Amino acid sequence: MRKAIDNPARPGWVYLVGAGPGDAELLTLRAARLLSEADVVVYDNLVGPDVMALLPDTAERRYVGKKAADHALPQDEICALLVALAREGKRVVRLKGGDPYVFGRGGEEAEALVDAGVPFEVVPGITAAAGVSAYTGIPLTHREHAQSVVFATGYGKEGAIDLDWPALARPNQTVVIYMGVSRIGEICRELMRHGLPPETPAAMVRHGTLPAQRVITATLADLGAKAAAAKVKPPALMLVGTVIELAEKLAWFKGSATDADPD
Repeated sequence: MRKAIDNPARPGWVYLVGAGPGDAELLTLRAARLLSEADVVVYDNLVGPDVMALLPDTAERRYVGKKAADHALPQDEICALLVALAREGKRVVRLKGGDPYVFGRGGEEAEALVDAGVPFEVVPGITAAAGVSAYTGIPLTHREHAQSVVFATGYGKEGAIDLDWPALARPNQTVVIYMGVSRIGEICRELMRHGLPPETPAAMVRHGTLPAQRVITATLADLGAKAAAAKVKPPALMLVGTVIELAEKLAWFKGSATDADPD
């Protein structure tokens, strides 16, 4: 793997690259350099146009994005595509929103590459939780509020949501739920049923780190109704915990979205 790092332009390799939470300036230097040298970029729905604009005109673009109930390409076919492109001797960048190994199915793709004997490298990116935390003024941890932080997904295999609710409902921690918009009501109810008070602060953030960033704050009891009234669509990130009380005080970034925005 050291050879891949020393020679980023080596053909016949796959680079699983995190594109970060949205703002193109939050890309790592490593990610930007690999994009500039890619023969083909296989990218997701969450990769924004500003990031794609960094690609050279010579780079082939392959869209394999996934939205709720709308997958451009099944996961097994994405894995097969990465293997095939690498075997053609191409420098392949598999570009994912956030970080490849945080709810990005990068682990599955890495396994497929190993099984096929294809060399690869993983380039971490700023995961959505870290980006949203920084841009909303909601610290993930704080000595007076949360001594731990937990990431969970609201959309598991085959659409199931089978989480460790007692662990998520512990006090003095921040809970971040990825891909939970369609199940927000159920998530809120389960967290309250397992011990979190209804008045626990909660938030929903869409377009985090982008000019259109939209932040909805509420209590756990009314977040679902408030998000529905605001017509929040996926993808959006849900945060739960008393750290949300700091959002107004620490918010340095002001997005342009309003409650009237349909998107």
